[in-house]
Order: sequence, then structure tokens, then C-alpha cells
Amino acid sequence: MTEKVVFKQLNQIFREVLDDPDIHLRRETTAADIEDWDSLEHIRLMAAVEEAFSVRLSMKEVSSMQNVGELADILLARAR
Repeated sequence: MTEKVVFKQLNQIFREVLDDPDIHLRRETTAADIEDWDSLEHIRLMAAVEEAFSVRLSMKEVSSMQNVGELADILLARAR
């Protein structure tokens, strides 16, 4: 799996969960960059990511992520 593939899937997940077809994720994207990304939506996003990528993210991983790039890095590491 490549970073490009991960970001394509993450974009689709974020667009669906946040109901915003205009989302375009970058490595440095944070919750502050997306209006509807609040704490409740964060839980829904992480659940959708876990389901789509068939992974289980630990609370430590989820709480320490600073941006979407770090999420992508975790997903890429798990795919190896």
C-alpha cells in the first residue's frame, strides 16, 4: 500500500463521515482545518478508518496524532 492510496481512502472516509465532498486532506491537515471535525466526529472518523483499513488503533495512537499525516504513517506501518 502506498501513501497515495492511503490518502485516497482517507479522503473518501472523511468526506463521507463529515458529509463534505470538498475535503482535500494533506499530511498537515488537523481538526482545526475542517469545520465539522469535532470530538464526536473524531470518534466516528477513527471508527470508520479502523473498519476501512481493518486495523485497531490504540487510545495512545489516537490521542497522540497531531495531523492526518501521522494517521497515514500508522496505517502504512500496519500494512507492512
